[in-house]
Amino acid sequence: MNFLDGHLYPENQQPLIITAAPYAPGWIPSDFPEDIPVTMDEQIQKAVDCYDAGATVLHLHVREADGKGSKRLSMFNELIAGVREAVPEMVIQVGGSISFAPEDDGAAAKWLDDDTRHMLAELDPKPDQVTVTVNTTQMNVTEHAGIDDFKGVSRGDPKLYDTYKDMIVPSNPSWAEEHVRRLSAAGIQSAFQCYNINSFETIERMIRRGVYKGPLALNWVAISGGMDQANIYNLAHFLRALPDGAVLTVESSVLNVLPINMIGIALGLHVRCGIEDVLWNQTRTGKASSVEQIKQLVRISGEFGRPIATAQQAREILQIGVFYDTADETLHANGFAPNRNGGNQGFLRKPV
Repeated sequence: MNFLDGHLYPENQQPLIITAAPYAPGWIPSDFPEDIPVTMDEQIQKAVDCYDAGATVLHLHVREADGKGSKRLSMFNELIAGVREAVPEMVIQVGGSISFAPEDDGAAAKWLDDDTRHMLAELDPKPDQVTVTVNTTQMNVTEHAGIDDFKGVSRGDPKLYDTYKDMIVPSNPSWAEEHVRRLSAAGIQSAFQCYNINSFETIERMIRRGVYKGPLALNWVAISGGMDQANIYNLAHFLRALPDGAVLTVESSVLNVLPINMIGIALGLHVRCGIEDVLWNQTRTGKASSVEQIKQLVRISGEFGRPIATAQQAREILQIGVFYDTADETLHANGFAPNRNGGNQGFLRKPV
């Protein structure tokens, strides 16, 4: 991305898209019973509450009636239908892991098999986006956390702590390419989860080879443990690689969520918050609900002078429902340099 003079001025930035992640599959209801929705009605109402607070993208997971993360596509269909009826304009983004929470204390936190994850392309009603991980990596969600982040909650249990410490994101090339093709064929946008520059480079190659032909919507996931550390050097390095047409949401965990989001707001990027990412307020004097986190970002963005995107603006910025016919068209629309022509090294300028 290019940052020209005035890029920090709010009038030169897009309205802020806030993604809410309120369903928290990595926690159990007793960790925050006041805010973790369990019944279907509660889960639908949580989407409404987040929307009313200012979030226009909903990162969606589902719970069963017993509070465990659901792996049943029928439950996802039911929640999506309920959210569509309650807040029809909200962008629905299904978490592509489906649910990585362990079944029992100390059990492995396994993501579902490839065939089951591919079935996300068959959800009905269909979501606007499904998150797509790119490249298999470690997902140690405990690495940059402190002891106090897990004190008094389920991950403070040593067995469960070790379960999340050893978690791995499976995303081999054949799976990721096939998943993207199926989602695109169903009219669902791939929301790419980038853990470092390598995962972005793989996405760029998929675009250059015609595997993905759509707008480039992605998250920079700075949670350490096999993914980028939450610091300005990693973010700046990542931003240098992105084309100007990309739409980037910054994402982190534990007490890094708020400062990373403040950096994202200042730079004109987009943000994600919610109890999936952090339970505590910034001083750890209490827990902060997803709605409280959203309202905090709305207030901070207002102090920067940057407006909050409406649902319609969010859909237009993300280009929901847009797809392209060729790799060349996709490269041009997203602001990439064109594919190399013959023996030439390649040129940043596009042909007139």
